[in-house]
Amino acid sequence: MSEFLKAEKISFAYHQEEVIRHLSFDLGRGEIVFIIGPNGSGKTTLLKCLGRILEPKGAIYVESVNIKELKPREVAKLFGYVPQRSDLSPLTVIDAILLGRIPYMGWSPGKRDMEVVQKIVDKLNLRDLEGKRLTELSGGELQKVIIARALAQEPKILLLDEPTNNLDLANQVEVMNLISDLRGEGITSLIATHDLNLSSVYANRVIMMKRGEIFASGDLHILNEENIREVYKVKIKIYTINHRKVIFPEPYP
Repeated sequence: MSEFLKAEKISFAYHQEEVIRHLSFDLGRGEIVFIIGPNGSGKTTLLKCLGRILEPKGAIYVESVNIKELKPREVAKLFGYVPQRSDLSPLTVIDAILLGRIPYMGWSPGKRDMEVVQKIVDKLNLRDLEGKRLTELSGGELQKVIIARALAQEPKILLLDEPTNNLDLANQVEVMNLISDLRGEGITSLIATHDLNLSSVYANRVIMMKRGEIFASGDLHILNEENIREVYKVKIKIYTINHRKVIFPEPYP
């Protein structure tokens, strides 16, 4: 798969304390890449640096263009960010999704903006919810709306921070199948998660982080007992069921 995004020596510090250090990797068009690692390893910070919510040291290229040379509006057309926590504002579903059109809009939404939003509403089966307020939605419904808002930006890359967090199994599967289907549109997804088993089902590649650095990167072979024990400091067992890895923690005696 050809190189689409390239990150070179990305570093970022909060109050002079480095959170991520010298991260270099690439993403291919249409790939689903999972970032895994314990709390505090820098997963969320990395996503925010890629989307220029934070300004890191180093360089990030998309299709050979350094995104530091782009205006914020142009960056917003490249990256759609789905945060781990979202503000439960009193907006309706349709108005919340329309916020994703801000990089394209003038003073008010145009015909093209409404067409894009309506297409996404249908794609994500949100038609019955479009008049509801965000505060009235279930966790799964709200997560779909947040993803819809990101898709309204017509991004080339989705940055998703724990997109299945606090969702029941049915909603986890629905959200992940939606992300997987976006591969057919050439959309690249970079997903930060704690769910190793979800990674083994949906990931093309995995980036494993430890203390702000990339500990291992590659296909699913890096999800092995040695690496997971080293990064998470827990004993685990890996079984293969229907040609897929299933990861279980070992109970203490």
